[in-house]
Amino acid sequence: MNPTDEVDDLLTRAGARWRADQPSPPEPDLDHILGGGRRPRRWVPALAAASVAAIAAAALTVLPDGGKQPAPPNGTSQSFAQGNKAPYDDLLVRDGDQVTATGRVIVAPGREPVFCARLPMTDIGFTGGKEPAPTCEPQYAVTLKDLDPARLADAKTIEGVRIGYAVLIGTWTGRTIDVRDQTVPTHSPTAPQIPPDQVPCPAPAGGWKTAPNNYDKVAISRFLETRQDQATDPRVQYPKGQGPGAPEVYTIGVAHGDLATFRNAFEKVYGGNLCVHQVKFSEAELMQRATAVGNLIPKGVGVYMGGGSFEEDKVGVSALVYDEALKTALTPIGLDDLKLEVAVKPVR
Repeated sequence: MNPTDEVDDLLTRAGARWRADQPSPPEPDLDHILGGGRRPRRWVPALAAASVAAIAAAALTVLPDGGKQPAPPNGTSQSFAQGNKAPYDDLLVRDGDQVTATGRVIVAPGREPVFCARLPMTDIGFTGGKEPAPTCEPQYAVTLKDLDPARLADAKTIEGVRIGYAVLIGTWTGRTIDVRDQTVPTHSPTAPQIPPDQVPCPAPAGGWKTAPNNYDKVAISRFLETRQDQATDPRVQYPKGQGPGAPEVYTIGVAHGDLATFRNAFEKVYGGNLCVHQVKFSEAELMQRATAVGNLIPKGVGVYMGGGSFEEDKVGVSALVYDEALKTALTPIGLDDLKLEVAVKPVR
């Protein structure tokens, strides 16, 4: 992530408050390269504990941490799929399971190597060989047995600490992987192609207009700010894919109230392509769940980000591993209402 100058200034002023030690330099976005997925259009990072690297970008909004985990709205205390299997049980990791992990490995002198989850970081811009030695917060680190440091990809040594990347497969036991297979990540030679968006509304007669739209009008912002309890934040979607002259559709989900009434009111401040559709949760309800996820960050269960996801009515959760401790922590928020991504996955 490359922050703007304004955000760099903000980081400089706020660095002392966020953590005593500077974070290690940013690492390659292996999840994006290897998985070929696009970035979320609406991502709200949860408030991190002081031990987590600061997250800053002009389009991001930091969630408040009131010190308590709010009860999920609509009286939902837990959410399970039909039958005995809960959502994400296919990602559940227990001692003795075979697991795989792809990403950063840190080898410090006198210590066992660790795999470290790909935490969100900002490019601080260290110059003149001033980079600090790479470190990993304990709740995001996995001890590695039988790792071969000589086989790490893109390896380098900073202040005596070796850092590189690997694809690991092995046996999971108590935050330890006994490595039995170690390979080099495969980098895609070209950027993944982003497919067209599936806009949840049919195209109007004559198709979507290709004229550019002004989403930054003050009237639009004021309209949406007063309806956080009713609708979601809008998303810009591309029904024909992104490219010069491609039509853009302003997509808004309405959880409460009549769709036609909402659309008619919004069209008084916006005249471009518009899709108003039914959703389960309003922005305020999604933010409440995202705050509950964010409150787990200092709890030591391996969560490092929570916020909007690609899927409507889902709150994204990024964590080190989905074990029984994390399952217990996430269940009261509503597993069906989460989009979970983990760094360590079971091999089935």
